[in-house]
Amino acid sequence: MNSNYLKGRGSQINPHNKFDQKYYGETIQELVNGEGLSIKTKFLKTHAKTIVNEVKSPDISLMYSMNPYQGCEHGCTYCYARNTHQYWGYSAGIDFESIIFIKENAPELLEKKLKSKSWRAAPIMLSGNTDCYQPIEKKLGITRKILEVFWKYRHPVGIISKNSLMLRDIDLLHKLNKENLLKVSVSLNTLNDKLRQKLEPRASSVNNRLKLINHLSAAGIYVNVMVAPMIPGLNTHEIPNLLHKIKSLGASDATYITLRLNGEVAIIFKDWLNKNFPERTDKIINQVSNTHGGRLSDSRFKVRMKGEGKISEILIQQFKLTKKKLGLGMVKKEFNVDIHELHKSNQMKLF
Repeated sequence: MNSNYLKGRGSQINPHNKFDQKYYGETIQELVNGEGLSIKTKFLKTHAKTIVNEVKSPDISLMYSMNPYQGCEHGCTYCYARNTHQYWGYSAGIDFESIIFIKENAPELLEKKLKSKSWRAAPIMLSGNTDCYQPIEKKLGITRKILEVFWKYRHPVGIISKNSLMLRDIDLLHKLNKENLLKVSVSLNTLNDKLRQKLEPRASSVNNRLKLINHLSAAGIYVNVMVAPMIPGLNTHEIPNLLHKIKSLGASDATYITLRLNGEVAIIFKDWLNKNFPERTDKIINQVSNTHGGRLSDSRFKVRMKGEGKISEILIQQFKLTKKKLGLGMVKKEFNVDIHELHKSNQMKLF
């Protein structure tokens, strides 16, 4: 590995912000500032005006999402959300994982939304963009406060995370689950922790995520494992073993997404491959391209998540057949959307 490699970071570069004619951000050398090859994370407070966003995509079953943090210290090299940091005036590279915006008023905004007369209960997904359980959450507890609001108003919530910190809130998760107000997805795309350390440097270890799946399942919580992204030539060979493992730990279902490299993520991921797997870079990039009709990304609904072509067809069949053999996804869980309206109505009577 290059002696100038930034340990603990996914991106090794800060590509140009496409919205700026001139880029005024700092170079990697300036960020390091002669203090060795490490970059300290900056946390910036922001006062959000809204927190619940409508999701207009037929690829996603939940209709709304919310994100208490913008940017993500997990530093996953492939993250599609990296491009959103450019709207804030920063790079999709190192900036995305080292400059984190904190929406401290997220719980208050959510409560205002849920008690509004015009709001009708619909599942809201925590972490539609960036992880709600990233490292700083351990100190701030914003996500826990959000879950308390969901419980207070008996409102359905979906959570997707790759951080075992979720177990801190098992008491709230249990309450929500008991009323069919909860769905949990744990993100896990490899059983190889050495690969995880390079691919998702500040996310929970593979072992801790397996423990998370086991603990949640043992608590009676329906756990879906998001096997994402599948990267042809890098982790796709793990599908059978990974599905067998999560089934043995009690997972109820598994879904997957094929890697797509949108915008500046393509630059970041190619650079990461060259520095970590130089002998496999061309093969991996070519196979990713083959799953998207000769491109590195595809924005078409119903196609972009799974891709197309022979490689994608093989992945789809392998995933489908292994799930069927193991009995994953045989039982589906539905949200209870009625209890919120009843609960809100009873609260209004108190006034």
